[in-house]
Amino acid sequence: MAADPNNLKIVKEINRQDILFSVARVPESSRIFIGSSDSKIYELDVLAEKPEPREFTGHHGFVMDVVLAGNSLVSGAYDGKLIWWNLESGEQIRAVDAHQKWIRAITLTPDQKTLVSVSDDMVCRLWDAESGSLLHELRGHEPRTPHHFPSMLFCCTVSSDGRLLATGDKVGHVVVWEIATGKQLASVEAPTLYTWDPKQRIHSIGGVRSLAFSPDSKLLAVGGIGQIGNIDHLGSMARLEVFDWEKVEQTHEFPGDEYKGLIEHLTFHPNGDWLLGVGGDNGGFIKFFDLQTKKIIKQDKAPMHVHDFVMNEDADTIYAVGHGKIVLWEMK
Repeated sequence: MAADPNNLKIVKEINRQDILFSVARVPESSRIFIGSSDSKIYELDVLAEKPEPREFTGHHGFVMDVVLAGNSLVSGAYDGKLIWWNLESGEQIRAVDAHQKWIRAITLTPDQKTLVSVSDDMVCRLWDAESGSLLHELRGHEPRTPHHFPSMLFCCTVSSDGRLLATGDKVGHVVVWEIATGKQLASVEAPTLYTWDPKQRIHSIGGVRSLAFSPDSKLLAVGGIGQIGNIDHLGSMARLEVFDWEKVEQTHEFPGDEYKGLIEHLTFHPNGDWLLGVGGDNGGFIKFFDLQTKKIIKQDKAPMHVHDFVMNEDADTIYAVGHGKIVLWEMK
């Protein structure tokens, strides 16, 4: 039976004292690795009666992303380092000074051969996932906003065929790259995701916080938040825009009718049945978008601001992490 978002229900919650920014899952299991605000990585079995986390220590700063590469775990953090870990022993295999500023996100190609990292130094780097050697350095984002403040390179995503990479920054600029060559193929703009206050706070907020290619790689989903009145808070509706990136045309727009905050992570159903987004402000949300009807299939309040999630092989179970919680949703 296909996963049905209308059957969405929480089957387990695990309370935490920290903020969890990222999650990776061992295939065919309930064993996950989570990146924490306390500079550590934790491994635990979500379905265990009393999950007992195992610690991985070595970073100095928020662990923003974790990915599984064969028998290794790779993490990226605010200290600018990429660290490779042995999954079984928990020991470090290597540490690389990958970026000059905070690493915001990392991801892997489907064949697990190429690792991608993006950072507030506004550089995207591609690495050999096995050796840790640098393959490409991609520069397509301006280091400063149009208002002369430092910009941020928040997110990246890889297409399911492993051919394409997209990166998104604070001012709503998105670049699509060819992974094999490092060539820039196209760029699209989502400026509504960026808010600038020129009067009271002289400050900006927002940006592209999540990206996802459709299964056929033709569409690129871009998530964030709409224009904000009070930039001291995430006081605007979560916003999704979708583009035909080759034509540089917007195909869909979901300005939001419920739930404020950032769309922090996006993933398409493997067959393209729907697009799933999560995020939040002080609270959290989960949303399922139907791109054929251009309507929201299902949206619900989450028990925390959600930063990241992964799905199981049948796409009917969601492992989500965020502020003070791990949540397991099912759609069976």
